[in-house]
Amino acid sequence: MSMTLALQRSIQATPDAVATVFHGRRRTFREFGDRVARLAGALQSIGMAPGDRVGMLGVNSDHWLEYMMGVWWGGGVLNPVNTRWSVPEIVYSLDDSDTSILIVDDHFLHRVEGIRASAKRVPVFIYAGAGEAPRDMVSFEALIAAATPVEDADRAGTDLACILYTGGTTGFPKGVVHSHWTLWSIGIQRLAQTPMQGDGVALHVAPLFHMGGIGRALVQFIAGETHVLAATFDAREVLQTIEREGVTDLLLVPTMLQALITHPEFDCFDLGSLKRMVYGASPIAESVLERAMAALPGVAFTHSYGMTECGGATSNPPENHGAEGRASGLSRSAGRATFGVVVKVVDANGQEVPRGEVGELIVRGPNVMLGYWNKPEETARALRDGWLHTGDGARMDAGGHVFIVDRLKDMIVSGGENVYSAEVENVIARHPAVQACAVIAVPHAQWGEAVHAVVVRKPGAQLDDAGLHDHCRSFIAGYKCPKSIEFREALPLSAAGKVLKRELREPHWAGQSRQVS
Repeated sequence: MSMTLALQRSIQATPDAVATVFHGRRRTFREFGDRVARLAGALQSIGMAPGDRVGMLGVNSDHWLEYMMGVWWGGGVLNPVNTRWSVPEIVYSLDDSDTSILIVDDHFLHRVEGIRASAKRVPVFIYAGAGEAPRDMVSFEALIAAATPVEDADRAGTDLACILYTGGTTGFPKGVVHSHWTLWSIGIQRLAQTPMQGDGVALHVAPLFHMGGIGRALVQFIAGETHVLAATFDAREVLQTIEREGVTDLLLVPTMLQALITHPEFDCFDLGSLKRMVYGASPIAESVLERAMAALPGVAFTHSYGMTECGGATSNPPENHGAEGRASGLSRSAGRATFGVVVKVVDANGQEVPRGEVGELIVRGPNVMLGYWNKPEETARALRDGWLHTGDGARMDAGGHVFIVDRLKDMIVSGGENVYSAEVENVIARHPAVQACAVIAVPHAQWGEAVHAVVVRKPGAQLDDAGLHDHCRSFIAGYKCPKSIEFREALPLSAAGKVLKRELREPHWAGQSRQVS
């Protein structure tokens, strides 16, 4: 299967339906398809050959989706660039993947000279902004206007589709390689799990360089529905856009969902069009989920668990978010394996553990990556005997529901007892004065490791160490309670909204060869 087939279907079946909406600019599938075919021809004219990598350094926009489909239409491979990276990190991904063309929008023009000065292979820079193209850059709009539309290159199946670099939370980023078939599988599996009605309107808030964002876009293209794009996340803008554009579908990470429902103007907007909410990418506090469901009673909530290496692996459907699901505890699960996927929980030897015991979650299905670009050893560690080893600690109940316990590396071993940070974070988040929190392991002379909490108070709230200790002791065993607490104004977040625990650990483990005891 080819990802461009979905676009071809919409151009044929619903050419006058709205394909993209961005900052008041609306384009039909006929207009979008023409621009994609012209962009493909333009990229070929400046050197893109089949399989060549083309990068995009820009915020969410209709240009981003044109880049996505235009590169595939012309036979190239996507290399979406993490917009939160520094120049050295960007250059690493460009050099590692041998990216020959880089599209840059107005937000990141200041990065161009640094990239040009340090990249091993200086890419052709294309300017996708609102003004005139800077010197030594080619205009995105001028390229499209001057180009002749070309036929779809029809790259499909095992042909490479994209290299998605991980966020670099440990060591150098790894380029996750997906084919057209694996991406098609990710999109179809999501669509089978959460069927669309054919007239849906999705708001893209999660960054499109992230698998969550790309996966959401794939679903919209396959279903032939409308894409509404927000350049970045702003809670008030999201609320306005839902009301103005009649948004039906929204994908948010928990930090975004919390910001949305706690916005002081939340009740000022008509959100009646919203039908489906998918959340994922990081653990969610029960208190946040409860409040979100209460604030949006007509919305079907789905939890999607996955990773860059496989897209969605499990899905917790709306029925598990109702009163019965909350009473049984299923609302706290990551659901069952997605259609077409098999998951297991295994021990260190790869043997499946009894139901209810914690082990590593492994995944098998057509959605699993081909491997890591230019990293055969890391690929061999992650892909074993046809299974993707996620590195996530989990348990499975008798009904096949998966409960993510923690990243295995985040497990804290204190005095011989295992403490899973997600459990402690859930308890801390229940305190009415807590806005956000993260729990990490810090070295301890007596216990080896100790539980350390980093907490962000809600604006104007009062909370001290003693109050939080008393709160935690009301819910969990003493050895799980934080032995030390640090209050901050904010937590460090990746572009995908995940807490960067590596940054929280660094001051405590500085000078040591590893970050576990």
